[in-house]
Amino acid sequence: MAYDVVVLGSGPGGYVAAIRASQLGFKTAVIEKESLGGICLNWGCIPTKALLKSAQVNEYIKHAKDFGIEATGAPDFGAVVKRSRGVADKMSKGVQFLMKKNKIDVIMGFGKLIAKGKLEVTDKDGKTQVVEAKHIILATGGRSRQLPTMPIDGKKIIGYREAMVLPEMPKSMIVVGSGAIGVEFAYFYNSMGTKVTIVEFLPRIVPVEDEDISKELEKQYKKNGIDIMTNSEVTSVDTSGAGVKAKVRTATGEVVLEADVLLSAVGVAANIEGIGLEALGIKTEKGRILVDKYSQTNIPGIYAIGDCSPGQALAHVASKEGIVCVEAIAYNEKKYNHLPEAIDYNNIPGCTYCVPEIASVGYTEKQAKDAGYEIKVGKFPLSASGKASAAGHTEGFVKVIFDAKYGEWLGTHMIGYNVTELIAETVTARKLETTYHEVLNAIHPHPTISESIKDAIEVAYGEAIHI
Repeated sequence: MAYDVVVLGSGPGGYVAAIRASQLGFKTAVIEKESLGGICLNWGCIPTKALLKSAQVNEYIKHAKDFGIEATGAPDFGAVVKRSRGVADKMSKGVQFLMKKNKIDVIMGFGKLIAKGKLEVTDKDGKTQVVEAKHIILATGGRSRQLPTMPIDGKKIIGYREAMVLPEMPKSMIVVGSGAIGVEFAYFYNSMGTKVTIVEFLPRIVPVEDEDISKELEKQYKKNGIDIMTNSEVTSVDTSGAGVKAKVRTATGEVVLEADVLLSAVGVAANIEGIGLEALGIKTEKGRILVDKYSQTNIPGIYAIGDCSPGQALAHVASKEGIVCVEAIAYNEKKYNHLPEAIDYNNIPGCTYCVPEIASVGYTEKQAKDAGYEIKVGKFPLSASGKASAAGHTEGFVKVIFDAKYGEWLGTHMIGYNVTELIAETVTARKLETTYHEVLNAIHPHPTISESIKDAIEVAYGEAIHI
């Protein structure tokens, strides 16, 4: 069958691109090998948040006395997992509805480029069909990166997929890698009662964050009984016994860690194998498909968005890349009246949903200094926030960074209660090239956690009221 636009993959990049293409008048289809909504919806962003919410409820019950309430109860691990899967299933059905609503054909099977404008789709029974399209968008996503020292077997050495549906709660777990996936699962299992050890190769956990954020998270995690080993590398894992024995090289020598299970959370690898890139001569670099600012590859009519292309491996980045890509196609096809604005990859917010939550955007303090800026930094502790005190979550802070010369907002880094809901203010303000002056003149509501952003700016400019 022939289409205007065919999207390979239906994750947050693929399904959003398909909807926008249909809205702009293109005859559109999506090819999906497993579940509509992709990893994010079925095995990533959404079900993990459901697990983390269960962990938080468990924490509340543990500390109910602090709030003047008597409550007892132990977590039912099976029921927690079941709820998470129910949330994912509901959201996947939501994407099915959106496909029907927007008159997008869904073709189930594994898609592979066989020529310019042609894909071969093999379904689960091995039947093949050829799908033709003027424009093909590759949105094949990513998977758990595997290290040769820790091959994932799905039982004792697991990736994020297995971590979400373990048949029973392990008594102990080694988490290798401390990016968002690693620290979220570390929090979840620690909260449920598992003994957790984090092993990180780099000098600090959550290494992409501002250094102050890393220090605060490490402090809070250690307080909660999580062991943390930085500057450490797992060199081999023995799975022959009942659990796992991991040899870890540290700055002071080699140690052996024992646990029921090891979670490998060492990053994401793009799904670019077996999809016909070589046959068409599509260029890749460092395992990602190379694209221009409108997501077109070196072959006209073929595009790549999301985790299989070079930008940050985040759902919201994939979605926006999908929209920009389709609008650029539509502009060239005279179906849209202006060329979309290219994405500013320095204004992408990142959120980590452990407790305390982390949210950040823009330059870290070190990056701002390295870029040659003279800076003003303001840090407001949430222990001084009335709303945080009332909520019983006074850990963490808001940190803002401004250019001293022009007052430009360079970055925000937050760790604490509900901060993932606050980062959009900075993203919008930076997009509008807002200065500190304008933010201080925008009245923030009280009592909220969000006013802590205003408080941090006051600190940066020597006008602090509340500390």
